[in-house]
Amino acid sequence: MNNIKITFPDNSVRSYEAGVTAIDIANSIGPRLAKETIAASINNNLVDAFLPINNDAKIELHTIKSSISHDILLHSTAHLMAQAVKRIWPDCQITIGPVIENRFFYDFDIDITFSDNDLIKIENEMQKIVEENHNVSRTNLSRNEAIKFFKEIGDNYKVEIINDLDPSENLSSYHQGEFVDLCRGPHVPTTGHIKYFKLLSTSGAYWRGDENNKMLQRIYGTAFFSKKELNKYLNFLEESKKRDHRKLGKELSIFSFDDEVGSGLPLWLPNGGVIINELEKLAKETEDRYGYHQVRSPHITKGDLYKKSGHLDLYKESMFPAMDIDGTEYYLKPMNCPHHHKIYNASPKSYRDLPYRIAEYGTCYRYEKSGQLFGLMRVRSMQMNDAHIYCSEKDFKKEFLDVCKMYLEYFDIFGIEKYQMRLSLHDKANLGKKYINQPDLWIKTEDQVRNALEEGGINFTEIPGEAAFYGPKVDVQVWSAIGKEFTLATNQVDFAIPRKFDLSYTDEHGNYKTPLCIHRAPLSTHERFIGFLIEHFGGDFPLWLAPVQIVLLPISDKYLNYANNLKEKFVDRGFRVKLDDRPDKIGAKIRQSEIDRIPLMVVVGEKEEQDNSLSLRRRFIAKQRTFSVDNFILDIQKEIMNRSLPNRES
Repeated sequence: MNNIKITFPDNSVRSYEAGVTAIDIANSIGPRLAKETIAASINNNLVDAFLPINNDAKIELHTIKSSISHDILLHSTAHLMAQAVKRIWPDCQITIGPVIENRFFYDFDIDITFSDNDLIKIENEMQKIVEENHNVSRTNLSRNEAIKFFKEIGDNYKVEIINDLDPSENLSSYHQGEFVDLCRGPHVPTTGHIKYFKLLSTSGAYWRGDENNKMLQRIYGTAFFSKKELNKYLNFLEESKKRDHRKLGKELSIFSFDDEVGSGLPLWLPNGGVIINELEKLAKETEDRYGYHQVRSPHITKGDLYKKSGHLDLYKESMFPAMDIDGTEYYLKPMNCPHHHKIYNASPKSYRDLPYRIAEYGTCYRYEKSGQLFGLMRVRSMQMNDAHIYCSEKDFKKEFLDVCKMYLEYFDIFGIEKYQMRLSLHDKANLGKKYINQPDLWIKTEDQVRNALEEGGINFTEIPGEAAFYGPKVDVQVWSAIGKEFTLATNQVDFAIPRKFDLSYTDEHGNYKTPLCIHRAPLSTHERFIGFLIEHFGGDFPLWLAPVQIVLLPISDKYLNYANNLKEKFVDRGFRVKLDDRPDKIGAKIRQSEIDRIPLMVVVGEKEEQDNSLSLRRRFIAKQRTFSVDNFILDIQKEIMNRSLPNRES
């Protein structure tokens, strides 16, 4: 056999016989490395560790320590689960089984509804397949071969998938024991590599997320390379369940949904209204400091406006259907941008008016498929912390970085310690389809954003193919206090739409110029951000944001008058106060206040009434302290004004 040269990441080179695999190469370095190698990148293409290499190549080995290998493990465990389900229920059809953030799922067309006992049965069968230690292999297929094969085994779902793929796409199938599935791969080398897994839950799911399609049975699961990692993740899931915004939102009377109102249309209850008002107050104070003007726009608009903006061509599937009003089509507003462009154009602008910053907490409506709705995170009605900045190219960098600075201010206020800026770029293949077809402007604008981030010292990662249709954007990923990831804010650059709307300003020389437009929403929508905050704080909001800040707890009815006097005084100072005047014992009142997650519990009795004082219990702080009423008011006013984060005793 011919020898080939393999170049490693450190640029060292070794010679091997043609046909060598990544596992062989790893084994030549050391048996432990071979045992831990899951896949490899050959000339930057991710491939199975068991595929032969026949030509000179650059190689990077992916071991159990890499996130790439973890995704491969998850995908391989999805295949393992599907194999187990097929063994137990041979007549079921498997559909799709992708990887999602530390988990996987697989959808099955089966005539039963999976139960918890079924999950145990499937896990046991999966363990048997692991112990059988089947080799995993890959077969490349032509389109006709793939269609013929999956038709023969009666897998209509795979045939449908193949027919919808680009004809030029390379197809492959993966085999382990008697099981075979259409898949791009890569996968772990053997089923024996999958040791630590857990099936988590079941649900119904429409085929391809379309409510007009058949309802399938979905199973979620997870897997890790060590028992310690698996247990850590399962503990994280338990904590996530306790903090689930859907559960806490109901328990704390923050929001609700009602079938007669409609799916994905949240109703904000009084407690939720308080949180919304406080967030808007924060945003407006911040935007005032940054020189924004507050504006308002209508909820419906003529279709011609969205034709002009490009939304009807590129975004219509996410818009509600048109309404015929006096023979003219109107649409519910999916975003504020076109209206803000009209506000900009309501009066002539010169370079002296720029940057021109306008902000709005406007309600927008987007059609999300029923199967994609999820609590406050995916809704059909949303109130956006939206703004648009119209500026010259000269001012662009400062304006863009000021928006990023605003993000960081908010992160500090809410105690968000982990975040990531993701620069989303276009891809050439979708110009004119997914993206406005102006390649030179795409490159220029992406360079401007990249340079601004670099000069601002802001860490970011680049993600191709996720830009807005009119320009690049920076999406902000944040992690909650328990490490759960959320997509929240966005900062987008629009180089195309201002020209479509004939937006202009006169420069110093009297020449007409087209401004750049920055779209930004640092606090996302009320719905998504409050959903995040519920989970981030576990329902224990900081004092300034808590729906009820103080609960007054008289020890007995004898002290109700004093408690009412305190309530009046606190309300006059702008505090949100509740008086618990039930005839229960003080211990029961304290327990209920803990359940309601009220930050400050003020206990009053004979001594407090005599001394014009109060005894304060804080959540998470065991020690009860006594304050004069005036000192308490001063301390609390300062804490609220500073929007301080809650203190917790360790």
